[in-house]
Amino acid sequence: MKVSMMQVGPIGTNCYILEDGKKAAVIDPGDEADRILAQLDVQVEYILLTHGHYDHTTGVPELHKALPGAKIYIHQADANGAGSRLFPLAGQVDDLLLYDEGDALPLGALTIEVLHTPGHSPGSVTLKAGDVLFTGDTLFAGDCGRTDLRGGSWEEILVSLGRLGKLEGNFHVLPGHGDTSDLDTERKINPYLKQGMELK
Repeated sequence: MKVSMMQVGPIGTNCYILEDGKKAAVIDPGDEADRILAQLDVQVEYILLTHGHYDHTTGVPELHKALPGAKIYIHQADANGAGSRLFPLAGQVDDLLLYDEGDALPLGALTIEVLHTPGHSPGSVTLKAGDVLFTGDTLFAGDCGRTDLRGGSWEEILVSLGRLGKLEGNFHVLPGHGDTSDLDTERKINPYLKQGMELK
């Protein structure tokens, strides 16, 4: 398994390329599709979205044209926002596929598991692959995502953070913005993760 990261778009969204063997998934292509395409030398099976906000999805239509065989997945709750500036994607790509809690996508010898982790947006997900969590804008290094945008919920993100904090073992935390981290570190220093883990 190999993961590479690049920051794209005006606010530096973290876009990830997850590879296993000759297969790859592009996660959160927020912009600059040409730069992303230039990094790809394997077959792209999936374009995976941790949520539907524009800064994570702007590059999808151009990638879709260049990679018509790649399946594009988003959670239903964020696909419903078609046409708005905050959730623009469903108005631009017709053949979106939907994933939800418990779904699993094969990638080479890997399995990518979907955890529904709402709060930043109704359809936010965390993608678990091997010892890596792609947390989108749910969990950041030492912080968590904002909940004041449409569909956000402080109560829900605390539950989602608590769930991530209670996963067994350590994981690399690869968030949608900022630095990477690991789950053991976040359990020690992240006040929001701690608060979520204390919920009954």
